[in-house]
Amino acid sequence: MKKPSRKVRAEAQSMLTHWQEAVPNDRLAHLVKDVTRAFVRALQARLAQHGVTFGHWTFLRVLWETDGLTQRELSDQAGVMEPTTFAAIKAMEKLGYVVRAQRPDNKRKVYIHLTPKGRLLKSKLVPLAEEVNGIGVRGIKEAAVATTRLTLLAMLENLGRDEIESAYSSRRIPVTQRHLDESQRLAKRRGRG
Repeated sequence: MKKPSRKVRAEAQSMLTHWQEAVPNDRLAHLVKDVTRAFVRALQARLAQHGVTFGHWTFLRVLWETDGLTQRELSDQAGVMEPTTFAAIKAMEKLGYVVRAQRPDNKRKVYIHLTPKGRLLKSKLVPLAEEVNGIGVRGIKEAAVATTRLTLLAMLENLGRDEIESAYSSRRIPVTQRHLDESQRLAKRRGRG
C-alpha cells in the first residue's frame, strides 16, 4: 500500500486536533459533516482505483436498487439537481455504464438503465464501501454503532418533521425531506421500518 503524502497526513491530523482540542463541544452538525467528508474521501480513493468517480457512485447506487428511473426520479433519489444528473448520465453513458431509453407507451420521458457493465460494477464497488464503513466503526462496540444509527435516524426524522412543518410557514428546506424519504424507503426495503 502506498504511503500517504505528508499533506494528506497533515490534513487528517489537523481535523482530529480541531475536534479534540480546538472545538471539542462544537455543534453536532459540524462533526457529522466532517465524518461524512472523511467517509467520502476514503471511498473516493478506493473508487478511483477502479476509474469510478464518487459522483458516478452516487447514481450507480440508486440504479442498482431501482433500475429504469427517469432523470428526475434519479435526481430526487440521489439528492442532486437535474443538470448535475444530466451531465453525469451523459458521462456514464460514454463509459458504458448506462443507456437512456424511451418506452413505447411514453415517448416524453427518458429512462436510465444500467448496462451489464454498469451492473457488474456493483460486485466490485460495494465491497469498497463496506470496507470504508468497517474502517469507520473499527474499535467501536456493536451496541454503540446500533445506538449511533438509531440516533442519526431520529435526528433525520426530527429534521424532516421540521421541514414538513416549515412547509406551512414561509421557510422551505427541500433537501432534508428528500433524504428522510430515501432513508425511510431504504429502511423498509431492508425490513427495518
